[in-house]
Amino acid sequence: MTPMTRRQILSLMSGLAALGLAPAAAQEGRAPALGAATPFDAETVIARARALAAGPYAPPPSVSPEWLNLSFDAFRGIWFDTRNALFHDTDGAVHADLFVAGLYFTQKIDINAVEGGAARPLVFDIEAFDRTDRFPDLPPDGTGFAGFRLRGELEVEGRFQEYAVFQGASYFRAIGRGHGYGISARGLALGTGEPGGEEFPVFREFWIEAAPPGARTVRVHALMDSPSVAGAFRFEITKGDTTEIQVSARLFPRVDLTTVGIAPGTSMFLFSDINRPAFDDFREAVHDSDGLLMMNGAGETLWRPLTNPRSLQISSFADSGPRGFGLMQRARDLHDYNDLEARYETRPSLWVEPEGDWGPGAVILVEIPTDQEINDNIVAFWRPAEPLAAGGEYPLDYRLFWCSSAPAEGAVAPVIATSTGARIFEEGRLFAIDYGPHPALGDDPARIEARVSTSAGEISGAILHRNPATGGLRLDLTLTGDVAQAELRAELWRGGQRAAEVWLNRWVAA
Repeated sequence: MTPMTRRQILSLMSGLAALGLAPAAAQEGRAPALGAATPFDAETVIARARALAAGPYAPPPSVSPEWLNLSFDAFRGIWFDTRNALFHDTDGAVHADLFVAGLYFTQKIDINAVEGGAARPLVFDIEAFDRTDRFPDLPPDGTGFAGFRLRGELEVEGRFQEYAVFQGASYFRAIGRGHGYGISARGLALGTGEPGGEEFPVFREFWIEAAPPGARTVRVHALMDSPSVAGAFRFEITKGDTTEIQVSARLFPRVDLTTVGIAPGTSMFLFSDINRPAFDDFREAVHDSDGLLMMNGAGETLWRPLTNPRSLQISSFADSGPRGFGLMQRARDLHDYNDLEARYETRPSLWVEPEGDWGPGAVILVEIPTDQEINDNIVAFWRPAEPLAAGGEYPLDYRLFWCSSAPAEGAVAPVIATSTGARIFEEGRLFAIDYGPHPALGDDPARIEARVSTSAGEISGAILHRNPATGGLRLDLTLTGDVAQAELRAELWRGGQRAAEVWLNRWVAA
């Protein structure tokens, strides 16, 4: 990830969001200056990406040292005046505020306004930004745009509120009603978790389309570039209780992409009941996501609790024709965290739903050790079985749901919590798996068959109980033997059918 920590990102966002909750009929500002118009249609960005990939890579222009060397506090001293937003002077359904480049955002990117089949570049103007009286007097030609955020009527009619942000490399994030920012998405992941290091493609140019009055959907186009690949992206962003982004991408590799990650989500997991004793913290849990949910091509729904490992951990879940996957936040009550500031219970889940057949490959989960919640340490993405070959053209279409619960949930009982600890009066390690109430579980736990397996050691004492606190079931199982690492799997069956999500877990001894 970029050097900026997530706490700093969220701090900047929360300050700007307070400024962004402005009435639709706020005081008049001045519209951004626009350059000459050029024709624009759905093929414009694809043609640009194809042309980029045909030549050597050249990065976007860099920000000057004066702007790069600002302190974090100084950088917070400049912010966009929302009265100068793109489309603010219209009665359209979206306004776009702009971010200034500097400090962690090291490159200048281009932004265009699209209306009536024509694109016009936004001219950078430092006077569109407000500054504190202690902000240094820096040359405006040393900086430019770093990204933008979209505002519209999300929570309250007549008030424009931020609901999507594109800023930093190919990162973007969104929220639905009642959500706070948490998990991020990316255009593409390259080499994540690999020994050779990671490459971060950049959205170097954007095109933002005007939206008619009352529209729930706005369209954004992006040109992605990096030494290894160029790409054209179209985002159709529909705000609501769940904010949905339909992504249409075309990738043009310059080299063979063997460690590519499609539709990556980037999140944070510090601790929960699965590793609570490792942290001396007054809170019950700290995470933006607590599990990886997958619906594979065979129709199985699988749940893998997240962990904060002692060393880098990469898990691969082979599949063909995946129906969906994503990093979920299932703990939804304030008392699950006891954090009145971060409010982790409001962080959205991010569900990825492929369109078309993605063929064979694997969902990859990367878990990186961390001792601080400011670091994103969880990444999940799809990796095709075959590399994306240099010189090829690869269309990819999928939908992202920024949601409280994924569209795939509900067919069977969900796993709502996992905890583990050493057994006190006998040998082994106990795992307690809680399943939420669901009709598939029936009324009699005795009619449920628990099928449990491990790749190492032995499983003993797999017992099902009714959990009066949740209204669902709890499965207790014990792993015995001298085990350094084990892959665990638990299934609940009733009447010859699965009654719950398949629980997967990797146990690594201390």
